[in-house]
Amino acid sequence: MKRLLSVAACIGLMPLFAATQSFGEAVKDYTDPTTGIRFVRVAGGCFKMGDTFGDGAGNEKPPHDVCVADFSIAKQETTQDQWKKVMGTAPSFFKTCGDDCPVENVSWNDVQEFIAKLNKQSGKEYRLPTEAEWEYACRSGGKSEKFCGGNDVEAVAWYFGTAADRPQRVARKRPNGLGIYDMSGNVWEWVSDWYDDKFSSIKDNPQGPSSGANRVIRGGGWFMLPKNVRASVRSSLPPELHTYDVGFRLVVTAP
Repeated sequence: MKRLLSVAACIGLMPLFAATQSFGEAVKDYTDPTTGIRFVRVAGGCFKMGDTFGDGAGNEKPPHDVCVADFSIAKQETTQDQWKKVMGTAPSFFKTCGDDCPVENVSWNDVQEFIAKLNKQSGKEYRLPTEAEWEYACRSGGKSEKFCGGNDVEAVAWYFGTAADRPQRVARKRPNGLGIYDMSGNVWEWVSDWYDDKFSSIKDNPQGPSSGANRVIRGGGWFMLPKNVRASVRSSLPPELHTYDVGFRLVVTAP
């Protein structure tokens, strides 16, 4: 039986707030022909990862230098319609939200099945972002931003009190400096890393621990307070867990 919980319900069970991959040449801005997912190219670079504002939880500290290679990331969270184009049906709890709403109620393991099928159809090498790639893209290419796209949470995020008790259609808030939407709020997003309270000590292209119990989720969701949709917020869930406030977005590194 699938377990259906919200991240908020799991916070008491784990701290609130890493699959080995290879990196290759990043593609330019690109739209996947099967799903219509639009990707934006992100030039690699170095940045301060973690709580750079001094108001975060212990697992966001210390801020540390990280460098990532070029990659391309989806401009929007994967939608219910995009999921259905690969898997046939969408498992979302909020089905009535519509095809343009983010797919949720998908486990990390479900997402791996989606990726495998899409890769077979497309010949591409889509995957989840690493935690470092995710935060670098969220921060508009590693800038000092409290939220993904600036310091004004109202402008960039759907969160508790603004989201009408459910996720919202993607790309309705202001994008960040790279043209990416909803990395703060709306739904939490699975990333590839196993979770550890401590950040990886690897500076270049860190990919997290080699094993663990939980996978990292980032970005916060519609059910969270503003402090929990900050750019550096980290949480985690078991990879088999289904919850109505967690979705995902893809990255691609090989043409």
